[in-house]
Amino acid sequence: MANDTERRLIRVLEHIHANPAGDLSLDALADVAAMSRFHWHRLFRAVTGETAAQTVRRMRMHRAAVALVTGTAPVTAVAAAVGYPDTTSFARTFRDTYGLSPTAFRKRGELRPVPPTSRTGEALMYPVSIRTDPDRRLAALPHRGPYPGIGAAFEKLGATLAARGLYGRVGRMVGVYYDDPAAVAPAELRSHAGVEVGPDLAFGAPLEAVALPAGRHAVLTFTGPYAGLPAAYDQLYGVWLPASGEQPADSPPFEVYLNSPMDTLQEALVTEICVPLR
Repeated sequence: MANDTERRLIRVLEHIHANPAGDLSLDALADVAAMSRFHWHRLFRAVTGETAAQTVRRMRMHRAAVALVTGTAPVTAVAAAVGYPDTTSFARTFRDTYGLSPTAFRKRGELRPVPPTSRTGEALMYPVSIRTDPDRRLAALPHRGPYPGIGAAFEKLGATLAARGLYGRVGRMVGVYYDDPAAVAPAELRSHAGVEVGPDLAFGAPLEAVALPAGRHAVLTFTGPYAGLPAAYDQLYGVWLPASGEQPADSPPFEVYLNSPMDTLQEALVTEICVPLR
């Protein structure tokens, strides 16, 4: 029997196939999947082995290849029919996919579908539990850019807290990550470097208040250098979540840092990856 994740994936793939010239943006596909945009892109990539954008491009190019070999419509019409009103962009993408220009491909007359990328079965390497947490209020600094660069924001956060004499009144460091780095350009990735604070603690700019709602969370506990966190996310979204029967809530994933690289060896760093659940 198909599980919920399978049904959502099939629904999205059928939508792409039926609407090659339609709005197949990442957010539009999240709506088709009826899943929060904070989690859909991560889940799709973790399960299928490719990003939603790669799937869209692959399916559009296959539809174009079939049309070129089996029909007589001009290349410009074929391009428009698969969502490429700019013929130059279409020709470039087609050549990158098949190694030939659309015209040369049509003359050769041979169909060679681009096979989907698939993942083999994987075992869950990191412990995952479901935990009910209270709401969290963060004092945070925004970061825009590659996620590994959020360390600079945490450094500024620490300096700000120290200058204001707030260190004794705050809790754990928390990073909030709004975008999937496989689906959003590195320069456009959005995150917050924060620290847990009580409801009555007042603070001003440049610190921003970030609210993380109370509720059930899937919590993966990762031990090791932060460079290993992307693989842990793939395990959580690609292995644990589809098998769990759980669905993510409409709130971004976040990381809780249980110790600090300032006084802990890289191999002993402990990070909780938290995914809010419905």
